[in-house]
Amino acid sequence: MTLIKSISGIRGTIGGTQGDNLTPIDAVKYAAAYGAWVKLQREKDNHKVVVGRDARISGNMMQQLVMNTLVGMGIHVIDLDLSTTPTVEMAVTMEQADGGIILTASHNPKQWNALKLLNKDGEFLNAAEGQKILDLAENGNLNFSEVDDLGKITKNQAYIDLHIDEILNLPLVNVEAIKEAKFKVVVDAVNSTGGIAVPELLERLGVHPVKLFCDPTGEFPHNPEPLKEHLGDLMKMVVDENADFGIVVDPDVDRLAFVDEKGEMFGEEYTLVAVADYVLQNNKGNTVSNMSSSRALRDITEKHGGTYTASAVGEVNVVVKMKETNAVIGGEGNGGIIYPELHYGRDSLVGIALFLSHLADLRMSVSALRKTYTSYFMSKKKIQLTPQLDVDALLKAMEEKYASDLGASEASEKVQSINTIDGVKIDFAENWVHLRKSNTEPIIRIYTEAKSQSEADDLADRIIEEIKTIANI
Repeated sequence: MTLIKSISGIRGTIGGTQGDNLTPIDAVKYAAAYGAWVKLQREKDNHKVVVGRDARISGNMMQQLVMNTLVGMGIHVIDLDLSTTPTVEMAVTMEQADGGIILTASHNPKQWNALKLLNKDGEFLNAAEGQKILDLAENGNLNFSEVDDLGKITKNQAYIDLHIDEILNLPLVNVEAIKEAKFKVVVDAVNSTGGIAVPELLERLGVHPVKLFCDPTGEFPHNPEPLKEHLGDLMKMVVDENADFGIVVDPDVDRLAFVDEKGEMFGEEYTLVAVADYVLQNNKGNTVSNMSSSRALRDITEKHGGTYTASAVGEVNVVVKMKETNAVIGGEGNGGIIYPELHYGRDSLVGIALFLSHLADLRMSVSALRKTYTSYFMSKKKIQLTPQLDVDALLKAMEEKYASDLGASEASEKVQSINTIDGVKIDFAENWVHLRKSNTEPIIRIYTEAKSQSEADDLADRIIEEIKTIANI
């Protein structure tokens, strides 16, 4: 059992011992620290925080603990109840609230839950803000309100509808073309809140949804991470129903993947690629994804005359880089779409609407669309190191080893660029490798990408051997 306290939120398994797991006492402790942080940001009366949750079994308990802790600090709460992460993010700004909390452990199994924390812009906290909350939880003199100054809870379950309203009003969401196409789509929402939001979005777009695991009970019928090995039922149903394609979202609806009409995976990395292709056709500009995402986004960006930039891993880092580069679309290769014309957060609902607009515009099948993009293959491995080894020094040594080949025409494998904003990423002409250290254990993660699976695996294995040689292990 686990409790992970990090700058990006509080995540853990339900039950067990206080401080080692996500118990009610831990939920109150960190909700109170967040409430104290909120009050420090703005000197005013009537602070307000939006709270929502995915459908996991512990969600209602956790939400009641969190909301009533905030009430005890004199903070008013807008209770969205069952919702999605992007809906809560949008509700923060629409309510002009001081922050937001989503009770969700994203793609983690049902025994997990978490407090995801938002600022007044409906965006995830940066490192300094997250650290301040951790400090307040451990060392802060938390001050609760007297009886006449308690906050109030106001329930508002309209925000999924309002979220969809905003999506349908986007200029690039071609509602009429989608309706004319008469799509039929299977939806796997892993029995969480995507089962509420995705079918409603599709129906309002004139799409016929076939529901699979759309009852928001929190009893996940399969591992909730939207990977091929977990989606056999969806892949079969798309074919059985003669559907145009299938949609799968994770429990809090910020990761999106597609299955084509043949029951084959479109590729989670290619969710962002396809949506970016459509956006860039209609709105020239720049893109951003994290350093461990596919090169295919760079290819499609340059095809449309834009500039691609890689950020450090993590949604908050992608958002910062998107703002710096004025990117028109961005996200993460795990199926996270960030469309700033709507808001700066990963949002499966806007991703679905833009993807449908793309298909309706092209009038081609999902499998045919996938063939228009260069195929890349990834390998994700790790190397276990002894605690005594200096991981930073190893990464520096790898950087220096390949820096000598940078731009050298005689190099057997020409190095195009080296990026050290998050570990070491080495771009070669035909492939790349990204090395990152774990923050919690002596591990180096090795991500590679190439134009075949064997090439990606071979590159990863070669890098592992080079690291072992340098480390003398």
